[in-house]
Amino acid sequence: MKKMNLTTKILLALILGAVFGVVLSTITSPLIKQTLMLDGILKLLGTGFLNAIKLLVVPLIFVSIVYATASLDDIKKVGRIGSKTMIFYVATTALAIVVALTVSNIIKPGIGIDLNSVVLGQGISEVTSINFIDTLLQIIPTNIFMAFADGNVLGVLFFAVIVGISITLVGEKAEPVLRLFEGLNEVFLKLVTLIMQFAPYGVFALVATTFATFGFSALMPLVKYAACILLALGIQFFIVYLGMLVFIGKLNPKVFVKKFMPIFNLCFSTASSSAALPLSLESSDKQFGVSKRVSSFTLPLGATINMDGTAIMQGVAVVFIAQIYGIPLGFGDYIMVILTAVLASIGTAGVPGVGLVMLTMVLASVNLPVEGIALIMGIDRILDMIRTGINVAGDNVCTILIAKQENEFDESVYNTPTVHLD
Repeated sequence: MKKMNLTTKILLALILGAVFGVVLSTITSPLIKQTLMLDGILKLLGTGFLNAIKLLVVPLIFVSIVYATASLDDIKKVGRIGSKTMIFYVATTALAIVVALTVSNIIKPGIGIDLNSVVLGQGISEVTSINFIDTLLQIIPTNIFMAFADGNVLGVLFFAVIVGISITLVGEKAEPVLRLFEGLNEVFLKLVTLIMQFAPYGVFALVATTFATFGFSALMPLVKYAACILLALGIQFFIVYLGMLVFIGKLNPKVFVKKFMPIFNLCFSTASSSAALPLSLESSDKQFGVSKRVSSFTLPLGATINMDGTAIMQGVAVVFIAQIYGIPLGFGDYIMVILTAVLASIGTAGVPGVGLVMLTMVLASVNLPVEGIALIMGIDRILDMIRTGINVAGDNVCTILIAKQENEFDESVYNTPTVHLD
């Protein structure tokens, strides 16, 4: 194990965790399965690793966004990169929902499903409607310290941008402040590197817990629903994202796929865009050749508002639930779903399972029963692991394309063989 690099260790831990989880699901002894493993060793390792990553995510986003914004030293460039990033994220999210609606209307996942065979979740008591205006208001926190404490990433991000712009406007007198944030940025990235040394153990525990709890049994009754989501995710990644790299960026997509796999493995195991952010930041510089001035701005923003994979789930889920309940959807309904899901993705935090919460807003927009969420809760965790990777892939593709347009991209680094992260 000591001779393996971190990427190989994480991949091995992912495979071993899945196998161990499936074996653990067959154990009938509550003492061994639940008390000792799921609520004991696996919970300590998995949740402990996630907590350590989440501990750094909010301050890392704040420091990196302030530093990135201030380092651009040109307000016009800040606005240009910011507007390009927002346009990319909104456009790809809208396209993702269109792909999801198209695929689900072709496959028709809700037609012919026997509700008695569906593995229901544990109810929808934890899934409550969210007022979108209230979500938008979180962007402007009344207390920045409370925003940090509550994990209000949108509020922290907004405050970081205006602090960075202020540093730029002040100019030479704020140079010491800029150097401070540059140093803090390096310190937090080093902290992430230290915590990532424990990633293989956390990945093993998280994947094992998921497969031991749900296994593949929860997936079988809803195989058409799962197939719709997986097909739409595949189209979004291989056709939309890689197509953009080829036709807009003039880059080799095979290189991106190979270098993105370690990030995808972490996304799969944690089901959290935020948890994958530190590795994305490190890989963007060392693997893809993107300047930190761009990646430190676009990647944290993407982890906060760009949720194409989640949008695909919401699009498929709307059609699935409508078909299950026999409620026809018209063209106007689909337009409303696209608009609402795009807006919902902006308020979706990069943590496991939050996509279901935002789905309530999308269902309400076309008068579909929120109770339908219970039909998909049983398998959502497994699918969430995959769609998180698509969320983060979109962040990285956006970062590469914008960096190349802004001459903040080293193509020679992009095309060099994979650099193994130790």
